[in-house]
Amino acid sequence: MVIKFGKWLTKNKVFVIIFALLLMVPAVIGYVSTRINYDVLSYLPNSLETVSGQDIMVDEFGMGAFSMVIVEDMENKDVVTLKEKIKKVEHVEDVLWYDDALGSITIPSEILPSKYKKALFNGNATMMIVLFDDTTSADTTMEAIENMRSLVEKQVFISGMSGVVTDIKNLAMAEMPIYVAVAATLALIVLLLAMDSLVTPFIFLFGIGLAIIYNLGSNIIFGEISYITQALTAILQLGVTMDYSIFLLESYEANKIRFEGDKNRAMAHAISNTFKSVTSSSVTTIAGFAALCFMTFKLGMDLGLVMAKGVIIGVIVCLTVLPALILCFDKVIEKTTHRNLIPNLDGVSKGIVKIWPAALILFIVLIGPAFYGNSNYEIYYDIAGALPQDLDSAVANKKLEKTFDMNNTHILLMKNGISSKDKAAMLEEVEGVKGVKWVLGIDSFKGVNVPDNMIPQDYRAMVKSKDYEIAFVCSDYKTATEEVNTQIAEINNIVKGYSKESMVIGEAPLTKDLQDVTDIDLASVNYVSIIAIFIIIMLTFRSLLIPIILVAVIEFAIFLNMSVPFYSGETLPFVAGIVIGAVQLGATVDYAILMTSRYHKERAERKKGKKEAIAIAHKTSIKSILISGMCLFASTFGVTISSNIDMIQSICTLLSRGAIISTIVVIVILPAMLMVFDKWICKTTWDMRSIDY
Repeated sequence: MVIKFGKWLTKNKVFVIIFALLLMVPAVIGYVSTRINYDVLSYLPNSLETVSGQDIMVDEFGMGAFSMVIVEDMENKDVVTLKEKIKKVEHVEDVLWYDDALGSITIPSEILPSKYKKALFNGNATMMIVLFDDTTSADTTMEAIENMRSLVEKQVFISGMSGVVTDIKNLAMAEMPIYVAVAATLALIVLLLAMDSLVTPFIFLFGIGLAIIYNLGSNIIFGEISYITQALTAILQLGVTMDYSIFLLESYEANKIRFEGDKNRAMAHAISNTFKSVTSSSVTTIAGFAALCFMTFKLGMDLGLVMAKGVIIGVIVCLTVLPALILCFDKVIEKTTHRNLIPNLDGVSKGIVKIWPAALILFIVLIGPAFYGNSNYEIYYDIAGALPQDLDSAVANKKLEKTFDMNNTHILLMKNGISSKDKAAMLEEVEGVKGVKWVLGIDSFKGVNVPDNMIPQDYRAMVKSKDYEIAFVCSDYKTATEEVNTQIAEINNIVKGYSKESMVIGEAPLTKDLQDVTDIDLASVNYVSIIAIFIIIMLTFRSLLIPIILVAVIEFAIFLNMSVPFYSGETLPFVAGIVIGAVQLGATVDYAILMTSRYHKERAERKKGKKEAIAIAHKTSIKSILISGMCLFASTFGVTISSNIDMIQSICTLLSRGAIISTIVVIVILPAMLMVFDKWICKTTWDMRSIDY
């Protein structure tokens, strides 16, 4: 069946190429039409109270995000003018300043209670609260931030999470073309060294480039994807699907010798051979990405679905478009053939296999420290803190901290029905929590000199709806710290004590939930990926012990990779550890499968002895494993050296280092494992039980 398809394809190769090029039109349209989400906190499950609270803010108050705006060296009348300009910016719901509470700047600020005056004024600086009509990461909110920045002068600073998300968007859009180009260049260098033709690497990159564009374009079916997914898709797809192109070319070259003078027939058989090897190889990679879909934090599903789809598209392009391209450019490929630049590795392979006892000792010595390091590296959850500190949002947040001694602002979303007496008592308790500087609500401006009827009705409408009332809580503590998490828990207990339907929301409470959710996800994703890949390998080899050995070897490589941050004192973004466990296992276990498949063939089919089978398997696979590992390293290392977004840079650093470590571990440690456990492999593998060991 596959050979028949291959024969049809070889006869219609020009049509296939033209059709592939035409498909780029809808793919590009889909790519530019897919919305990119730059707020990772928006991927928290809707079942969380902090997430549903954001929706209540939009529904009840017509606002979902806010920013603290610091104004320096400006007279009050000019601040009012600026405030009115900001209010006219589209998607700014309102702007709160002290004149909203007192009705006019003609009423002196001195009439405010001292702690609230200090909250809004400090020396030559004052602070306003800008409320937006949509959520933190909405396109309209980011557009409003950009418009506000173009409107204000140098002495005005716009802080808050919406500013951070806007800066992430601008940074990602500027960087992505750069590191895709760098990754492609590095991958090209590896291919030029590995291939014996100058044209083949360019054909490979063109074919994979088509697959990447198809994948990115088809993301329109999801409506939107994360900026992390968008940034990693091209890089990972390039790194993990390059093998398929190499498999096809190697099979084609072998079949050209077999069917001398009939290139179409040679390619038809190459497609059939490649279909078997590539589909079985891709299954483990797809399983690794699919495991991410089991995360409660929906960023995992976002990345997992897109990358699993990308691998499938990569396989399809490899079996359709690439054969047509190779046939069309076959003469050019032959004319540009040169001596292979990678030296013969038979001697190296023989030496590695010979020292297997030393490799086994190395494994035993390193497994303990690697496991400990993997279990104890530091994780951070502060998204803003990991960005370049010269960004507008970072400068503004520093200014807010320095001038007003503010690090965080929580929102109390209080359900109506609490008596005035209880509400006053509740807010007093909240204000007494360690690290809380002040609580700002409807009654905050009512001192002994401010009667109730002096609080303007417009201001009341801003912070009180038919069902809820809001108050702002200023915290001394930074997001994602133990101090602020403890503070949030204590405030939440106080609020729930007065009203079960009331809640604490905001950036820090969302980040606290993020920490709780992803701590569970880290374990669950690793378990799912290990179990899924174990089952795939078990069914492939019909063996109980082989999957244990192969998964153990790659998990050892993962432990080594993840222990580096621990021993070097590096702190990783929360998502990096979750992603790496599944991706490195799924992407690099193929190296171990490749060597083990040849070992299995030599032992089960050709009845070779243990040492000879392992030696042949190692010698015939070492070059392919090195090329695969270097391709994954090259594509991801390009991002490591060119990205300023730490969340993306850290993931790619781990992937590039993981590719090298997995390559070395498979080449050095796996032969030792096969030597030691050969007897038990034979006993527990279906077609090896009769072998004389």
